[in-house]
Amino acid sequence: MFKKILIANRGEIACRVAATSRRMGIKTVAVYSDADVKAKHVLACDEAIHIGGADPKDSYLQWSRILDAAKGTGAEAIHPGYGFLSENAAFARACDAAGIVFIGPSPEAIEAMGLKAQSKRLMADAGVPLVPGYHGDDQSPEHLRKQADAIGYPVLIKASAGGGGKGMRIVESGEHFFEALQACQREAINSFANDDVLIEKYVQRPRHIEIQVFGDTHGHLVHLFERDCSVQRRHQKVLEESPAPGLTPQMRTAMGDAALAAARAVNYVGAGTVEFIVEQKPNGEMAFFFMEMNTRLQVEHPVTEAVTGIDLVAWQLLVASGAPLPCEQADIQMNGHAIEARICAENPSQQFLPATGTLTRLALPECQSFAVGAVRWDSGVTEGDAISPFYDSMIAKLIVHADDRDQALAKLNQALAETHVVGLHHNVGFLRSVINTPSFTTPMLDTALITRESAALFQPVNVSPAWCIAAALVAQVSAEQEQSGAHPWLAVDGWQVIGAPARRLQLVSPHAMTVRFRVGTQPGHLAFEDGMTHTVQWRHISEDRWSVTLDGARQTLRLVAGEALLTAFFDAGAVEISVHDPLRASVTSDHAAGSLAAPMPGKVVAFNVAVGDVVEAGAVLAVMEAMKMEHTILAPTSGTVAALFFEPGEQVAEGEPLLQLEGDAP
Repeated sequence: MFKKILIANRGEIACRVAATSRRMGIKTVAVYSDADVKAKHVLACDEAIHIGGADPKDSYLQWSRILDAAKGTGAEAIHPGYGFLSENAAFARACDAAGIVFIGPSPEAIEAMGLKAQSKRLMADAGVPLVPGYHGDDQSPEHLRKQADAIGYPVLIKASAGGGGKGMRIVESGEHFFEALQACQREAINSFANDDVLIEKYVQRPRHIEIQVFGDTHGHLVHLFERDCSVQRRHQKVLEESPAPGLTPQMRTAMGDAALAAARAVNYVGAGTVEFIVEQKPNGEMAFFFMEMNTRLQVEHPVTEAVTGIDLVAWQLLVASGAPLPCEQADIQMNGHAIEARICAENPSQQFLPATGTLTRLALPECQSFAVGAVRWDSGVTEGDAISPFYDSMIAKLIVHADDRDQALAKLNQALAETHVVGLHHNVGFLRSVINTPSFTTPMLDTALITRESAALFQPVNVSPAWCIAAALVAQVSAEQEQSGAHPWLAVDGWQVIGAPARRLQLVSPHAMTVRFRVGTQPGHLAFEDGMTHTVQWRHISEDRWSVTLDGARQTLRLVAGEALLTAFFDAGAVEISVHDPLRASVTSDHAAGSLAAPMPGKVVAFNVAVGDVVEAGAVLAVMEAMKMEHTILAPTSGTVAALFFEPGEQVAEGEPLLQLEGDAP
């Protein structure tokens, strides 16, 4: 077994590998960029080496520096995690040439499965079912369009070297083909330095089910059953679970056999995942087709660990050191049900635009980290850390395990309710909404679930005005009491000698209203403008948690006060409450009227217009990139382009004006 390994990654996966390595008595070396000097994974390892700038191309993709770090620290092997260099055959070869073990498959296996077109041909020879499509070498736009027409719309354009949902577009008709192709190729070249694509028939009502496989250097190969990853946004996974609901034993066996055939075709060694797209036919039957093979550990591997009890990272280290697999196929069993939720810094109500900022509050449910348990929390950040625009937007993975799916769902809902994030946009509330939809609970799973349930998924948390006022009252009065202390002459609450003063509280959002209130020692009395009166009582529990009773109904609230907003965590979810402060200077935007602001922090990829152009509402004005994903900026109204404020390639902060539109188009 290795004595020391280097982890060529960052964030959650680096912390994950470090945790298992520590349990096995293996020393670890971290690498870090300028942006990660104080990152959690740096502290999680025994040593750390700086390797370059914040942009991945200047650090985590600089494999020569990583190799130098491994040599300099005496690391015997390199674990690439996922993303970055994990599926880079050249890096794997360089490790071998340097006498350092690459903890992953052979370069030949990575290459064989790395290009989707090549892998499809290989799978056809291995007898693995394939979706009808074009995987050829002729990449001319005209030829690709002809192939799409022949396959029949809708079709899916996919980056041949892609993964993670990047470089992928659905095309509903031929008239939109070239536009989608160009966008797909731009994304592919930026993410994978390869703009080759393949064209496939877009399967209706598809499910995304994958099989975890594992091979060793002694010729042994096993699978560890399936994970259902059908719930997706922007072609990226949101929820994963095992076992896959509704999968018959016969189909489970068939998919497992197909996955083993795929892995055997490339003499696979290490952890890998064979991904299938599953067609759900009107008569209830299902058919599966090979989609791709990820020649690395997957983000969702804790789901498999939960139901099998197997530490996949430990297996990776064993196999890479030359040991055989610890058990045979017949020894691997599924126990219970597990679900993983990906908690991300993003704005679901704004098409899941990635978000950046500081985690000013990060409160967790009772859980374990990087180990199998009833509730598991795997994360590469802690409270006070910043989510930057340079890397993936994932904050954490929340994994639950229970005896059956219903219990797992209940446990996940409770754990999400106890996950409190403040400081940036996130998807915790959205995840709770998803797992409580009829489509998920029934279940009726497919990759369009989020679109189908959109009417219910993007609604604000339903909390009454009275409860919002009660939360604001408790936060304000408590802060005033803490500030003034015991001395009445220092009070900032309108204290008077005789009786409790009547005061006003003006709520700006989520409900615009004004109430009068009186506070004696306890309770507080709220008089609404409509004449209704409420009684509020409260008790401080600990830190930012309060027991609040409104008219006899009690909730435990977490109240986190920010510079301008109060975040109140109710049973139903988090609500941002804004109270008018007459002492706070009003802030007015100095942006010119008609300016179009960036909806997220990111890089300007291109402007599709020039100064003087007349555009219609809905026209594509610009393309931005954040976290390796492209986002189009559309004209909100018709008008004339008066100014462009940035050049392609420049970084833009959220809210900065990108361009100026004037008047209406003639």
